[in-house]
Amino acid sequence: MENIEPLCVEDAPDAPSAYGFAPCEGGVCAAAGVRASGVSAGFRRNPNRLDLALVVADEACVVAGAFTTNRFCAAPVALSRERAARGRARAVVLNSGNANAATGEPGLAVARRSAQIVADELGCDAQDVLMASTGVIGVPLPVAPFEAGVPAAVASLGADAAHAHDAACAVMTTDTRPKEVALVGNVPDGRGGEVTVHVGGFVKGSGMIQPNMATMLAVLSTDAPLTPEAAHEALLAAVRVSFNKVTVDSDTSTNDTALLLATGAAGGEPIDVDSPAYPAVAAAVRGACVELARMIAADGEGATKLVTVSVMGAATPEDADTVARAIANSPLVKTAVFGHDANWGRVAAAAGKCGVAFDQDRVDIDFLGVPVCRSGLTVPMDEEEMLRRFDESEVEIAVNLGAGACSARVWTCDLTHDYVTINGDYRT
Repeated sequence: MENIEPLCVEDAPDAPSAYGFAPCEGGVCAAAGVRASGVSAGFRRNPNRLDLALVVADEACVVAGAFTTNRFCAAPVALSRERAARGRARAVVLNSGNANAATGEPGLAVARRSAQIVADELGCDAQDVLMASTGVIGVPLPVAPFEAGVPAAVASLGADAAHAHDAACAVMTTDTRPKEVALVGNVPDGRGGEVTVHVGGFVKGSGMIQPNMATMLAVLSTDAPLTPEAAHEALLAAVRVSFNKVTVDSDTSTNDTALLLATGAAGGEPIDVDSPAYPAVAAAVRGACVELARMIAADGEGATKLVTVSVMGAATPEDADTVARAIANSPLVKTAVFGHDANWGRVAAAAGKCGVAFDQDRVDIDFLGVPVCRSGLTVPMDEEEMLRRFDESEVEIAVNLGAGACSARVWTCDLTHDYVTINGDYRT
């Protein structure tokens, strides 16, 4: 059999490791000046399930936010979008079990009231409290669980990994596991020395996942002294290549929220977008978001495989993204992965249907690092070897369109019987 080299899929050259950042413990509490908690407040029927999370900065600090583009946006999104625009926050309160979406003015009143309860407990301005909710749409969100749960959450605040973990667990809905990340590295302090900076956070997301963003709530924190403008730019740049590149089922949520708190507790001069330290901190924020995005895809409802779709050789970045999304959202591709079938014809068909111009005679496709198509034609493969490769937890699909130099990467998962079961039984 002819020896054909697999496609070369390069990692991002500006990964956090390129700036000396490495994984560490602590989740959202890895950043100095951040505390968190997770308690059972009564949003869910199970009294043993955590359903209220609180993330608090020791002092009001810089904040940036990114929110759903869904026009049916939830009340907490409207409230947090308005308050985050000020560039300042002290706390984020999150609940699971009820999305407070499609609830009208009463829903907005509940969002404002719940934020006020947090502010009263912390002794801060209510405008400095942001919130996020996830769960069933169209059901009124009661205030009583906030009245009972917020005091308990404030009393339980802690700055260690265990408290960060509780917060990550409290926002889970159909997630099968909490999703956390933390990175640490040194950056210039603006005075000729260095300071140690942390970036950490958690995310929830498992279904109703499609950019922009995903069905997800994410809270990230850093102790880097970012300016509001730098925090905003770093978060949006990170979201574009992470949470906006995840798809499980092509549905966009009403509640998507990603927030970045920057306490500045690491010290050093303020970091703006022109500061020498900015590229490193931005890379760490981006790396944290990418890792969390991969966790979302890997935990897609009913998923057994994380699927990474890399499209190269496109004429424009938009073309690359369109083709990658078409492949990642294809039920036929996703079910083929579930069936451990390297059916590259389904990949080719998905790419060809999406309206992007390319010459099929120049297209190359790899499955799991194995060439299966070259110049639009089949490459013989060892089926038994391919089945062995499908034992891996991640399935990589790489496509080169042969039409240019642009690329894109999207994360998804396989489509299984359990996806139908989970979503068929969601409210019952």
